Parts: sequence; C-alpha cells; structure tokens
Amino acid sequence: MAIQVRILPAPQLSLRDPQDTELGRRILQTSIKLLDQLGLEAFTFKKLAAELGSAEASIYRYFSNKHQLLLYLVSWYWDWVHHLVNRAVAGKSTAAERLRAAIKSLTKPFVANPEVPYIDERLLHQVVINEGSKAYHTKAVDQENNKGLFLGYKSLSSEISVLILEIKPDFPYPHALATNLFEMAHNHPYFAEHLPKLTDIHHGEDISNSLEEMLWFWVDNLLQAK
Repeated sequence: MAIQVRILPAPQLSLRDPQDTELGRRILQTSIKLLDQLGLEAFTFKKLAAELGSAEASIYRYFSNKHQLLLYLVSWYWDWVHHLVNRAVAGKSTAAERLRAAIKSLTKPFVANPEVPYIDERLLHQVVINEGSKAYHTKAVDQENNKGLFLGYKSLSSEISVLILEIKPDFPYPHALATNLFEMAHNHPYFAEHLPKLTDIHHGEDISNSLEEMLWFWVDNLLQAK
C-alpha cells in the first residue's frame, strides 16, 4: 500500500519552508545527494549552488547555513521514522509485538513515500547514519534545544519508551533504552563499514535484519519481552 504523508519540520528549522517551492525541493533533493557524496565538512552552499545551476544567494533564502540545512533534513528523518513506527504498531495485539514492530521501523526507515519524490529516503537514511549526530553534537545544542529544534527526536524517543513500559512498567530506564535503540540502529551500520571491531554485525550482509535481531536481543533480555 502506498504511503502518502507530508512531513513538516518545525518552522524554526528554515528561513522559508523549502517544501513549498520548486527550488526549495530541489535544494533538499540535491543536498541529500551531495551530503552523501561529500560529507558535511566538504559540503558547501557554493557546491550546492553549482550542482543546482542556481545562485548561492538563493539557497540562503531558505537556510542560514549548512548546519541548519542538516538539522532540517535530520528532523525530517526523525519525523518520518516516527510516522513509520506509529504505522507499524497499529493493530498489533501485544506489547511485545508492538515494540518488535517499532524496532523493525528503526532499522528499515527507507520505505519510499511517493508523495515526496524530492526526498530519497534510502539515501537520507545513509546521510543520517554518517552525518546525523553532527546535527546535535554542537556547542549550540542547548540554545537550539530551548528553541524546540529537537522535538522530533525527543517525541520519537518518548514513543518508544511508552512501548517499553507497556512490557515492563517498572523498568527504570525506558528513555535511555529507547534512545540507545535509535542510536544503535545508526551507529552499528557505520561501525560495520568503517570500524568493524566495534560491532558484531558485518558490512555486506543484510544489515537491517541483523540490526533488528541484535536490538531485539537486547530488549528481550532486559525486559523479558516474550
């Protein structure tokens, strides 16, 4: 069944919502491609403008700098995963089934959304794996948090923590476990490709299935979920 949903990051994440114009949508589409190719450090608005065939100044009408652009893309991703989690758990009869379905969504967030053709979810997933932590591991994180720029991530973590407490109401660390599940889903594919001695999954295999099994192993042993 086709998924049709539009993700709307917080207005503070852009000077003008890029999803409202053709140029803005091209900025999102092309920036995902370039961030995947170059990484955040080598990515510049000058290179983005050249790829777009547009003036660099036109990009600054949407984003004040590349950090804001990255945060917009990562926030879009968090909200997309939250949508997939909600969709996956609907109709599941037990708490364990709901949490297992949520974990599957954390490890397979690249379901295509035909309503948003300018976002390549699979490529954005790779960008988040490689660059996503740079959106909030910054000196400005407290000020940005006070502006509500991380509500998407925090809302997703809260959603998972509720599922955890459905299984074990007295579990003392639901938010920590929820956040760690999300972070592990991104760190371990990166480790498998670049720092293989830091993980037990292997690059080149079906990473998503291996991740799902690994995350469920931790959850099952901590919560006795079965």
